[in-house]
Amino acid sequence: MSGRTDSDTGEHIRADEDTRADAGATPDGPEADVDEEEDDREDARRARWTATGTGAVLTLAGLAASLLRLTGSAPALVPAAYALGAAVCALGALLGARGRTRRALWLLIAGVMVMAVGDQSD
Repeated sequence: MSGRTDSDTGEHIRADEDTRADAGATPDGPEADVDEEEDDREDARRARWTATGTGAVLTLAGLAASLLRLTGSAPALVPAAYALGAAVCALGALLGARGRTRRALWLLIAGVMVMAVGDQSD
């Protein structure tokens, strides 16, 4: 397209649309928008489930590590760090379930970092 606004431009547009329709391409229109919206919803649903599931697994791992270190002879900072990291991951899982996936993933990263501090103190 040349960007001209002459009256003959419409014929070129119609010819392009006919060529696209003959080639099997989907036209840009309401049908394409619906497909994109469905794909976006599917991606958002996957992100929510990923954040929620990962948060739950990290929470359980942090609580288990906290209980294991609590029964041993580790300093009090170690089980406290694991428990605090698990609490942050639980908050991330909750936010992930509510659709705040970006914040949830950052909280999961922060929770794992807090647990790593406990691991380094051990």
